[in-house]
Amino acid sequence: MFGFSRSQLIAFLLMLVALVVSPYVLYPVFLMRVLCAALFACAFNLMIGYVGLLSFGHAAFFGMGSYIAAWTMKYWHIDAVAAIALGGATGAVLGLVLGYLAIRRSGIYFAMITLALAQMVYFFCLEAPFTGGEDGIQQVPRGHMFGVLNLNDDMTMYWVVAAIFVAGFLLVHRIIHSPFGQVLKGIRENEPRATSLGYRTDDYKLIAFVLSCLIAGIAGGTKAIVFGIATLTDVHYSTSGEVVLTTLLGGLGTVFGPVVGAVVVTSMENYLAQFGAWVTVTQGAIFMVCVLAFRRGIIGEIAAALKISL
Repeated sequence: MFGFSRSQLIAFLLMLVALVVSPYVLYPVFLMRVLCAALFACAFNLMIGYVGLLSFGHAAFFGMGSYIAAWTMKYWHIDAVAAIALGGATGAVLGLVLGYLAIRRSGIYFAMITLALAQMVYFFCLEAPFTGGEDGIQQVPRGHMFGVLNLNDDMTMYWVVAAIFVAGFLLVHRIIHSPFGQVLKGIRENEPRATSLGYRTDDYKLIAFVLSCLIAGIAGGTKAIVFGIATLTDVHYSTSGEVVLTTLLGGLGTVFGPVVGAVVVTSMENYLAQFGAWVTVTQGAIFMVCVLAFRRGIIGEIAAALKISL
């Protein structure tokens, strides 16, 4: 089923059950924040976990998707689906341009190039008239989906966000378990060998980068419509750092790791907010413990202990 192994299918069904039950137990807006963060982390994991490329600039694609979706919803009053799709398309186009410049390098050089390019996007958003500068784009209406579903209702909005997340999750899963995904894993393990077998590795990496940016843009666009705002925080380097933390904490190169990492990190930010700066200190402490004691991440360690694939 969808290429899932038995253990992955069980985990996927449990995740679906959690998605259905959670809004009746927890605050839907908090859950939507978790799902947007989880989709963003899945997009990032596609690059670092399966291609072996560490991007320090993924906030650029998340943030630009957020800005475009917010601007089109507020000033064009288009359908929410179209706005989110435009956010994803913006992420993909920007990823194609920036990826073309960065993809010819690897390792720390690739990471630094993506960080530098993302900072250029940040300062563009700071100065560009349509972004609202430091104020951002505020009071973004949720509008309607397909002209029928009223997204101003939190429960309706939650089911839409859940559907977008599941679709994005399945897309990432399909990519990494396709023949294309197997080539990406081969490039991650031994790029010279993949080149010697006749694969144009730069092309494969660029396509993976664009797909990752597409999904990140969709996550950003969805987030903007959920919360009715797009700000500089979305394109700030701290957002790139947070998605790195989320992915590593959940489990690098695992299918469900980014989802669990998003749940943990977002829950800490939400429930420890009353402690102010101590939230960052707590996150740093947990990150250090994870790196030192649980190097595979939460899901990675569970999968290794049970000798299953997650």
